[in-house]
Amino acid sequence: MTMDAVVDWFEASHRDLPWRSPDTTAWGVLVSEVMLQQTPVPRVVPLWMEWLDRWPTPEACAQAQLSEVLTLWGRLGYPRRAKRLHESAQAIVERHNGELPRDLAALLALPGVGDYTARAIRSFAFGYPDPVVDTNVRRVLARLEHGEAEAGPPRTAADLRAGQEALDQVSGARRQVTLAKGLMELGAVLCTARKPRCGNCPVSSSCRWRAEDYPPYEGKRASAQARYEGSDRQARGLVLRELRASDTPVPLSFLGTLVSDPQQFSRAIHSLVEDGLIRYAADSDESVELGS
Repeated sequence: MTMDAVVDWFEASHRDLPWRSPDTTAWGVLVSEVMLQQTPVPRVVPLWMEWLDRWPTPEACAQAQLSEVLTLWGRLGYPRRAKRLHESAQAIVERHNGELPRDLAALLALPGVGDYTARAIRSFAFGYPDPVVDTNVRRVLARLEHGEAEAGPPRTAADLRAGQEALDQVSGARRQVTLAKGLMELGAVLCTARKPRCGNCPVSSSCRWRAEDYPPYEGKRASAQARYEGSDRQARGLVLRELRASDTPVPLSFLGTLVSDPQQFSRAIHSLVEDGLIRYAADSDESVELGS
């Protein structure tokens, strides 16, 4: 009954997000999943809509220049995601006639598509009752089933097994897919990391963590993400921001003024070139532009 309550709650109370529309294509689901990686929903919604308006199919995206893709991506963060999405679009056209495959192995073979994203596409786009386990789902199951405040470091096999065990508690593929969505939603809006809203939770009466009076977590933790301020990531972002705003190559001498540490600037340029996000101008190695 516990997981059935999550399904019923989701059907009655889920957020109205554009990629949840019945009209959303598998391509739209892939774009949403890539954009949502480590990025809040409110920042993703307008860009997702603009992206699908400009490139409604993998073929349309594959035909675009990488510089166009990076410019539209803007300041969403982690621009390698945009490059991988562009490469995935090209692979979908070349290998699958422009249609996202349903096979798990074929999805995993697409650039930048990992186990979570592949299973999310199968579940949310094609209706396969696959376990879809992200950070939110892991936290919900840790609290609900095991009385742990946190889920600890990711463990792919164990996490998928826990996700499948949760799905097995409801009947029928449709409700299992809805449960996968519901567990994610529950972790995103109620069973949050810092301020869980247990009074509004549809399964609070069955929650082991709540029943044991919210014991603090004492297990291993995932590695903390490095600070953005002053990091190489920030330096890369400053360079990309300037290049996105320019229609012509930008001199390295100018870009160097954006980053106070010359060695950090050098690392940023080198890594961006290595990642294929920028390139040296055709007529000069003293200027750079967005990759294409």
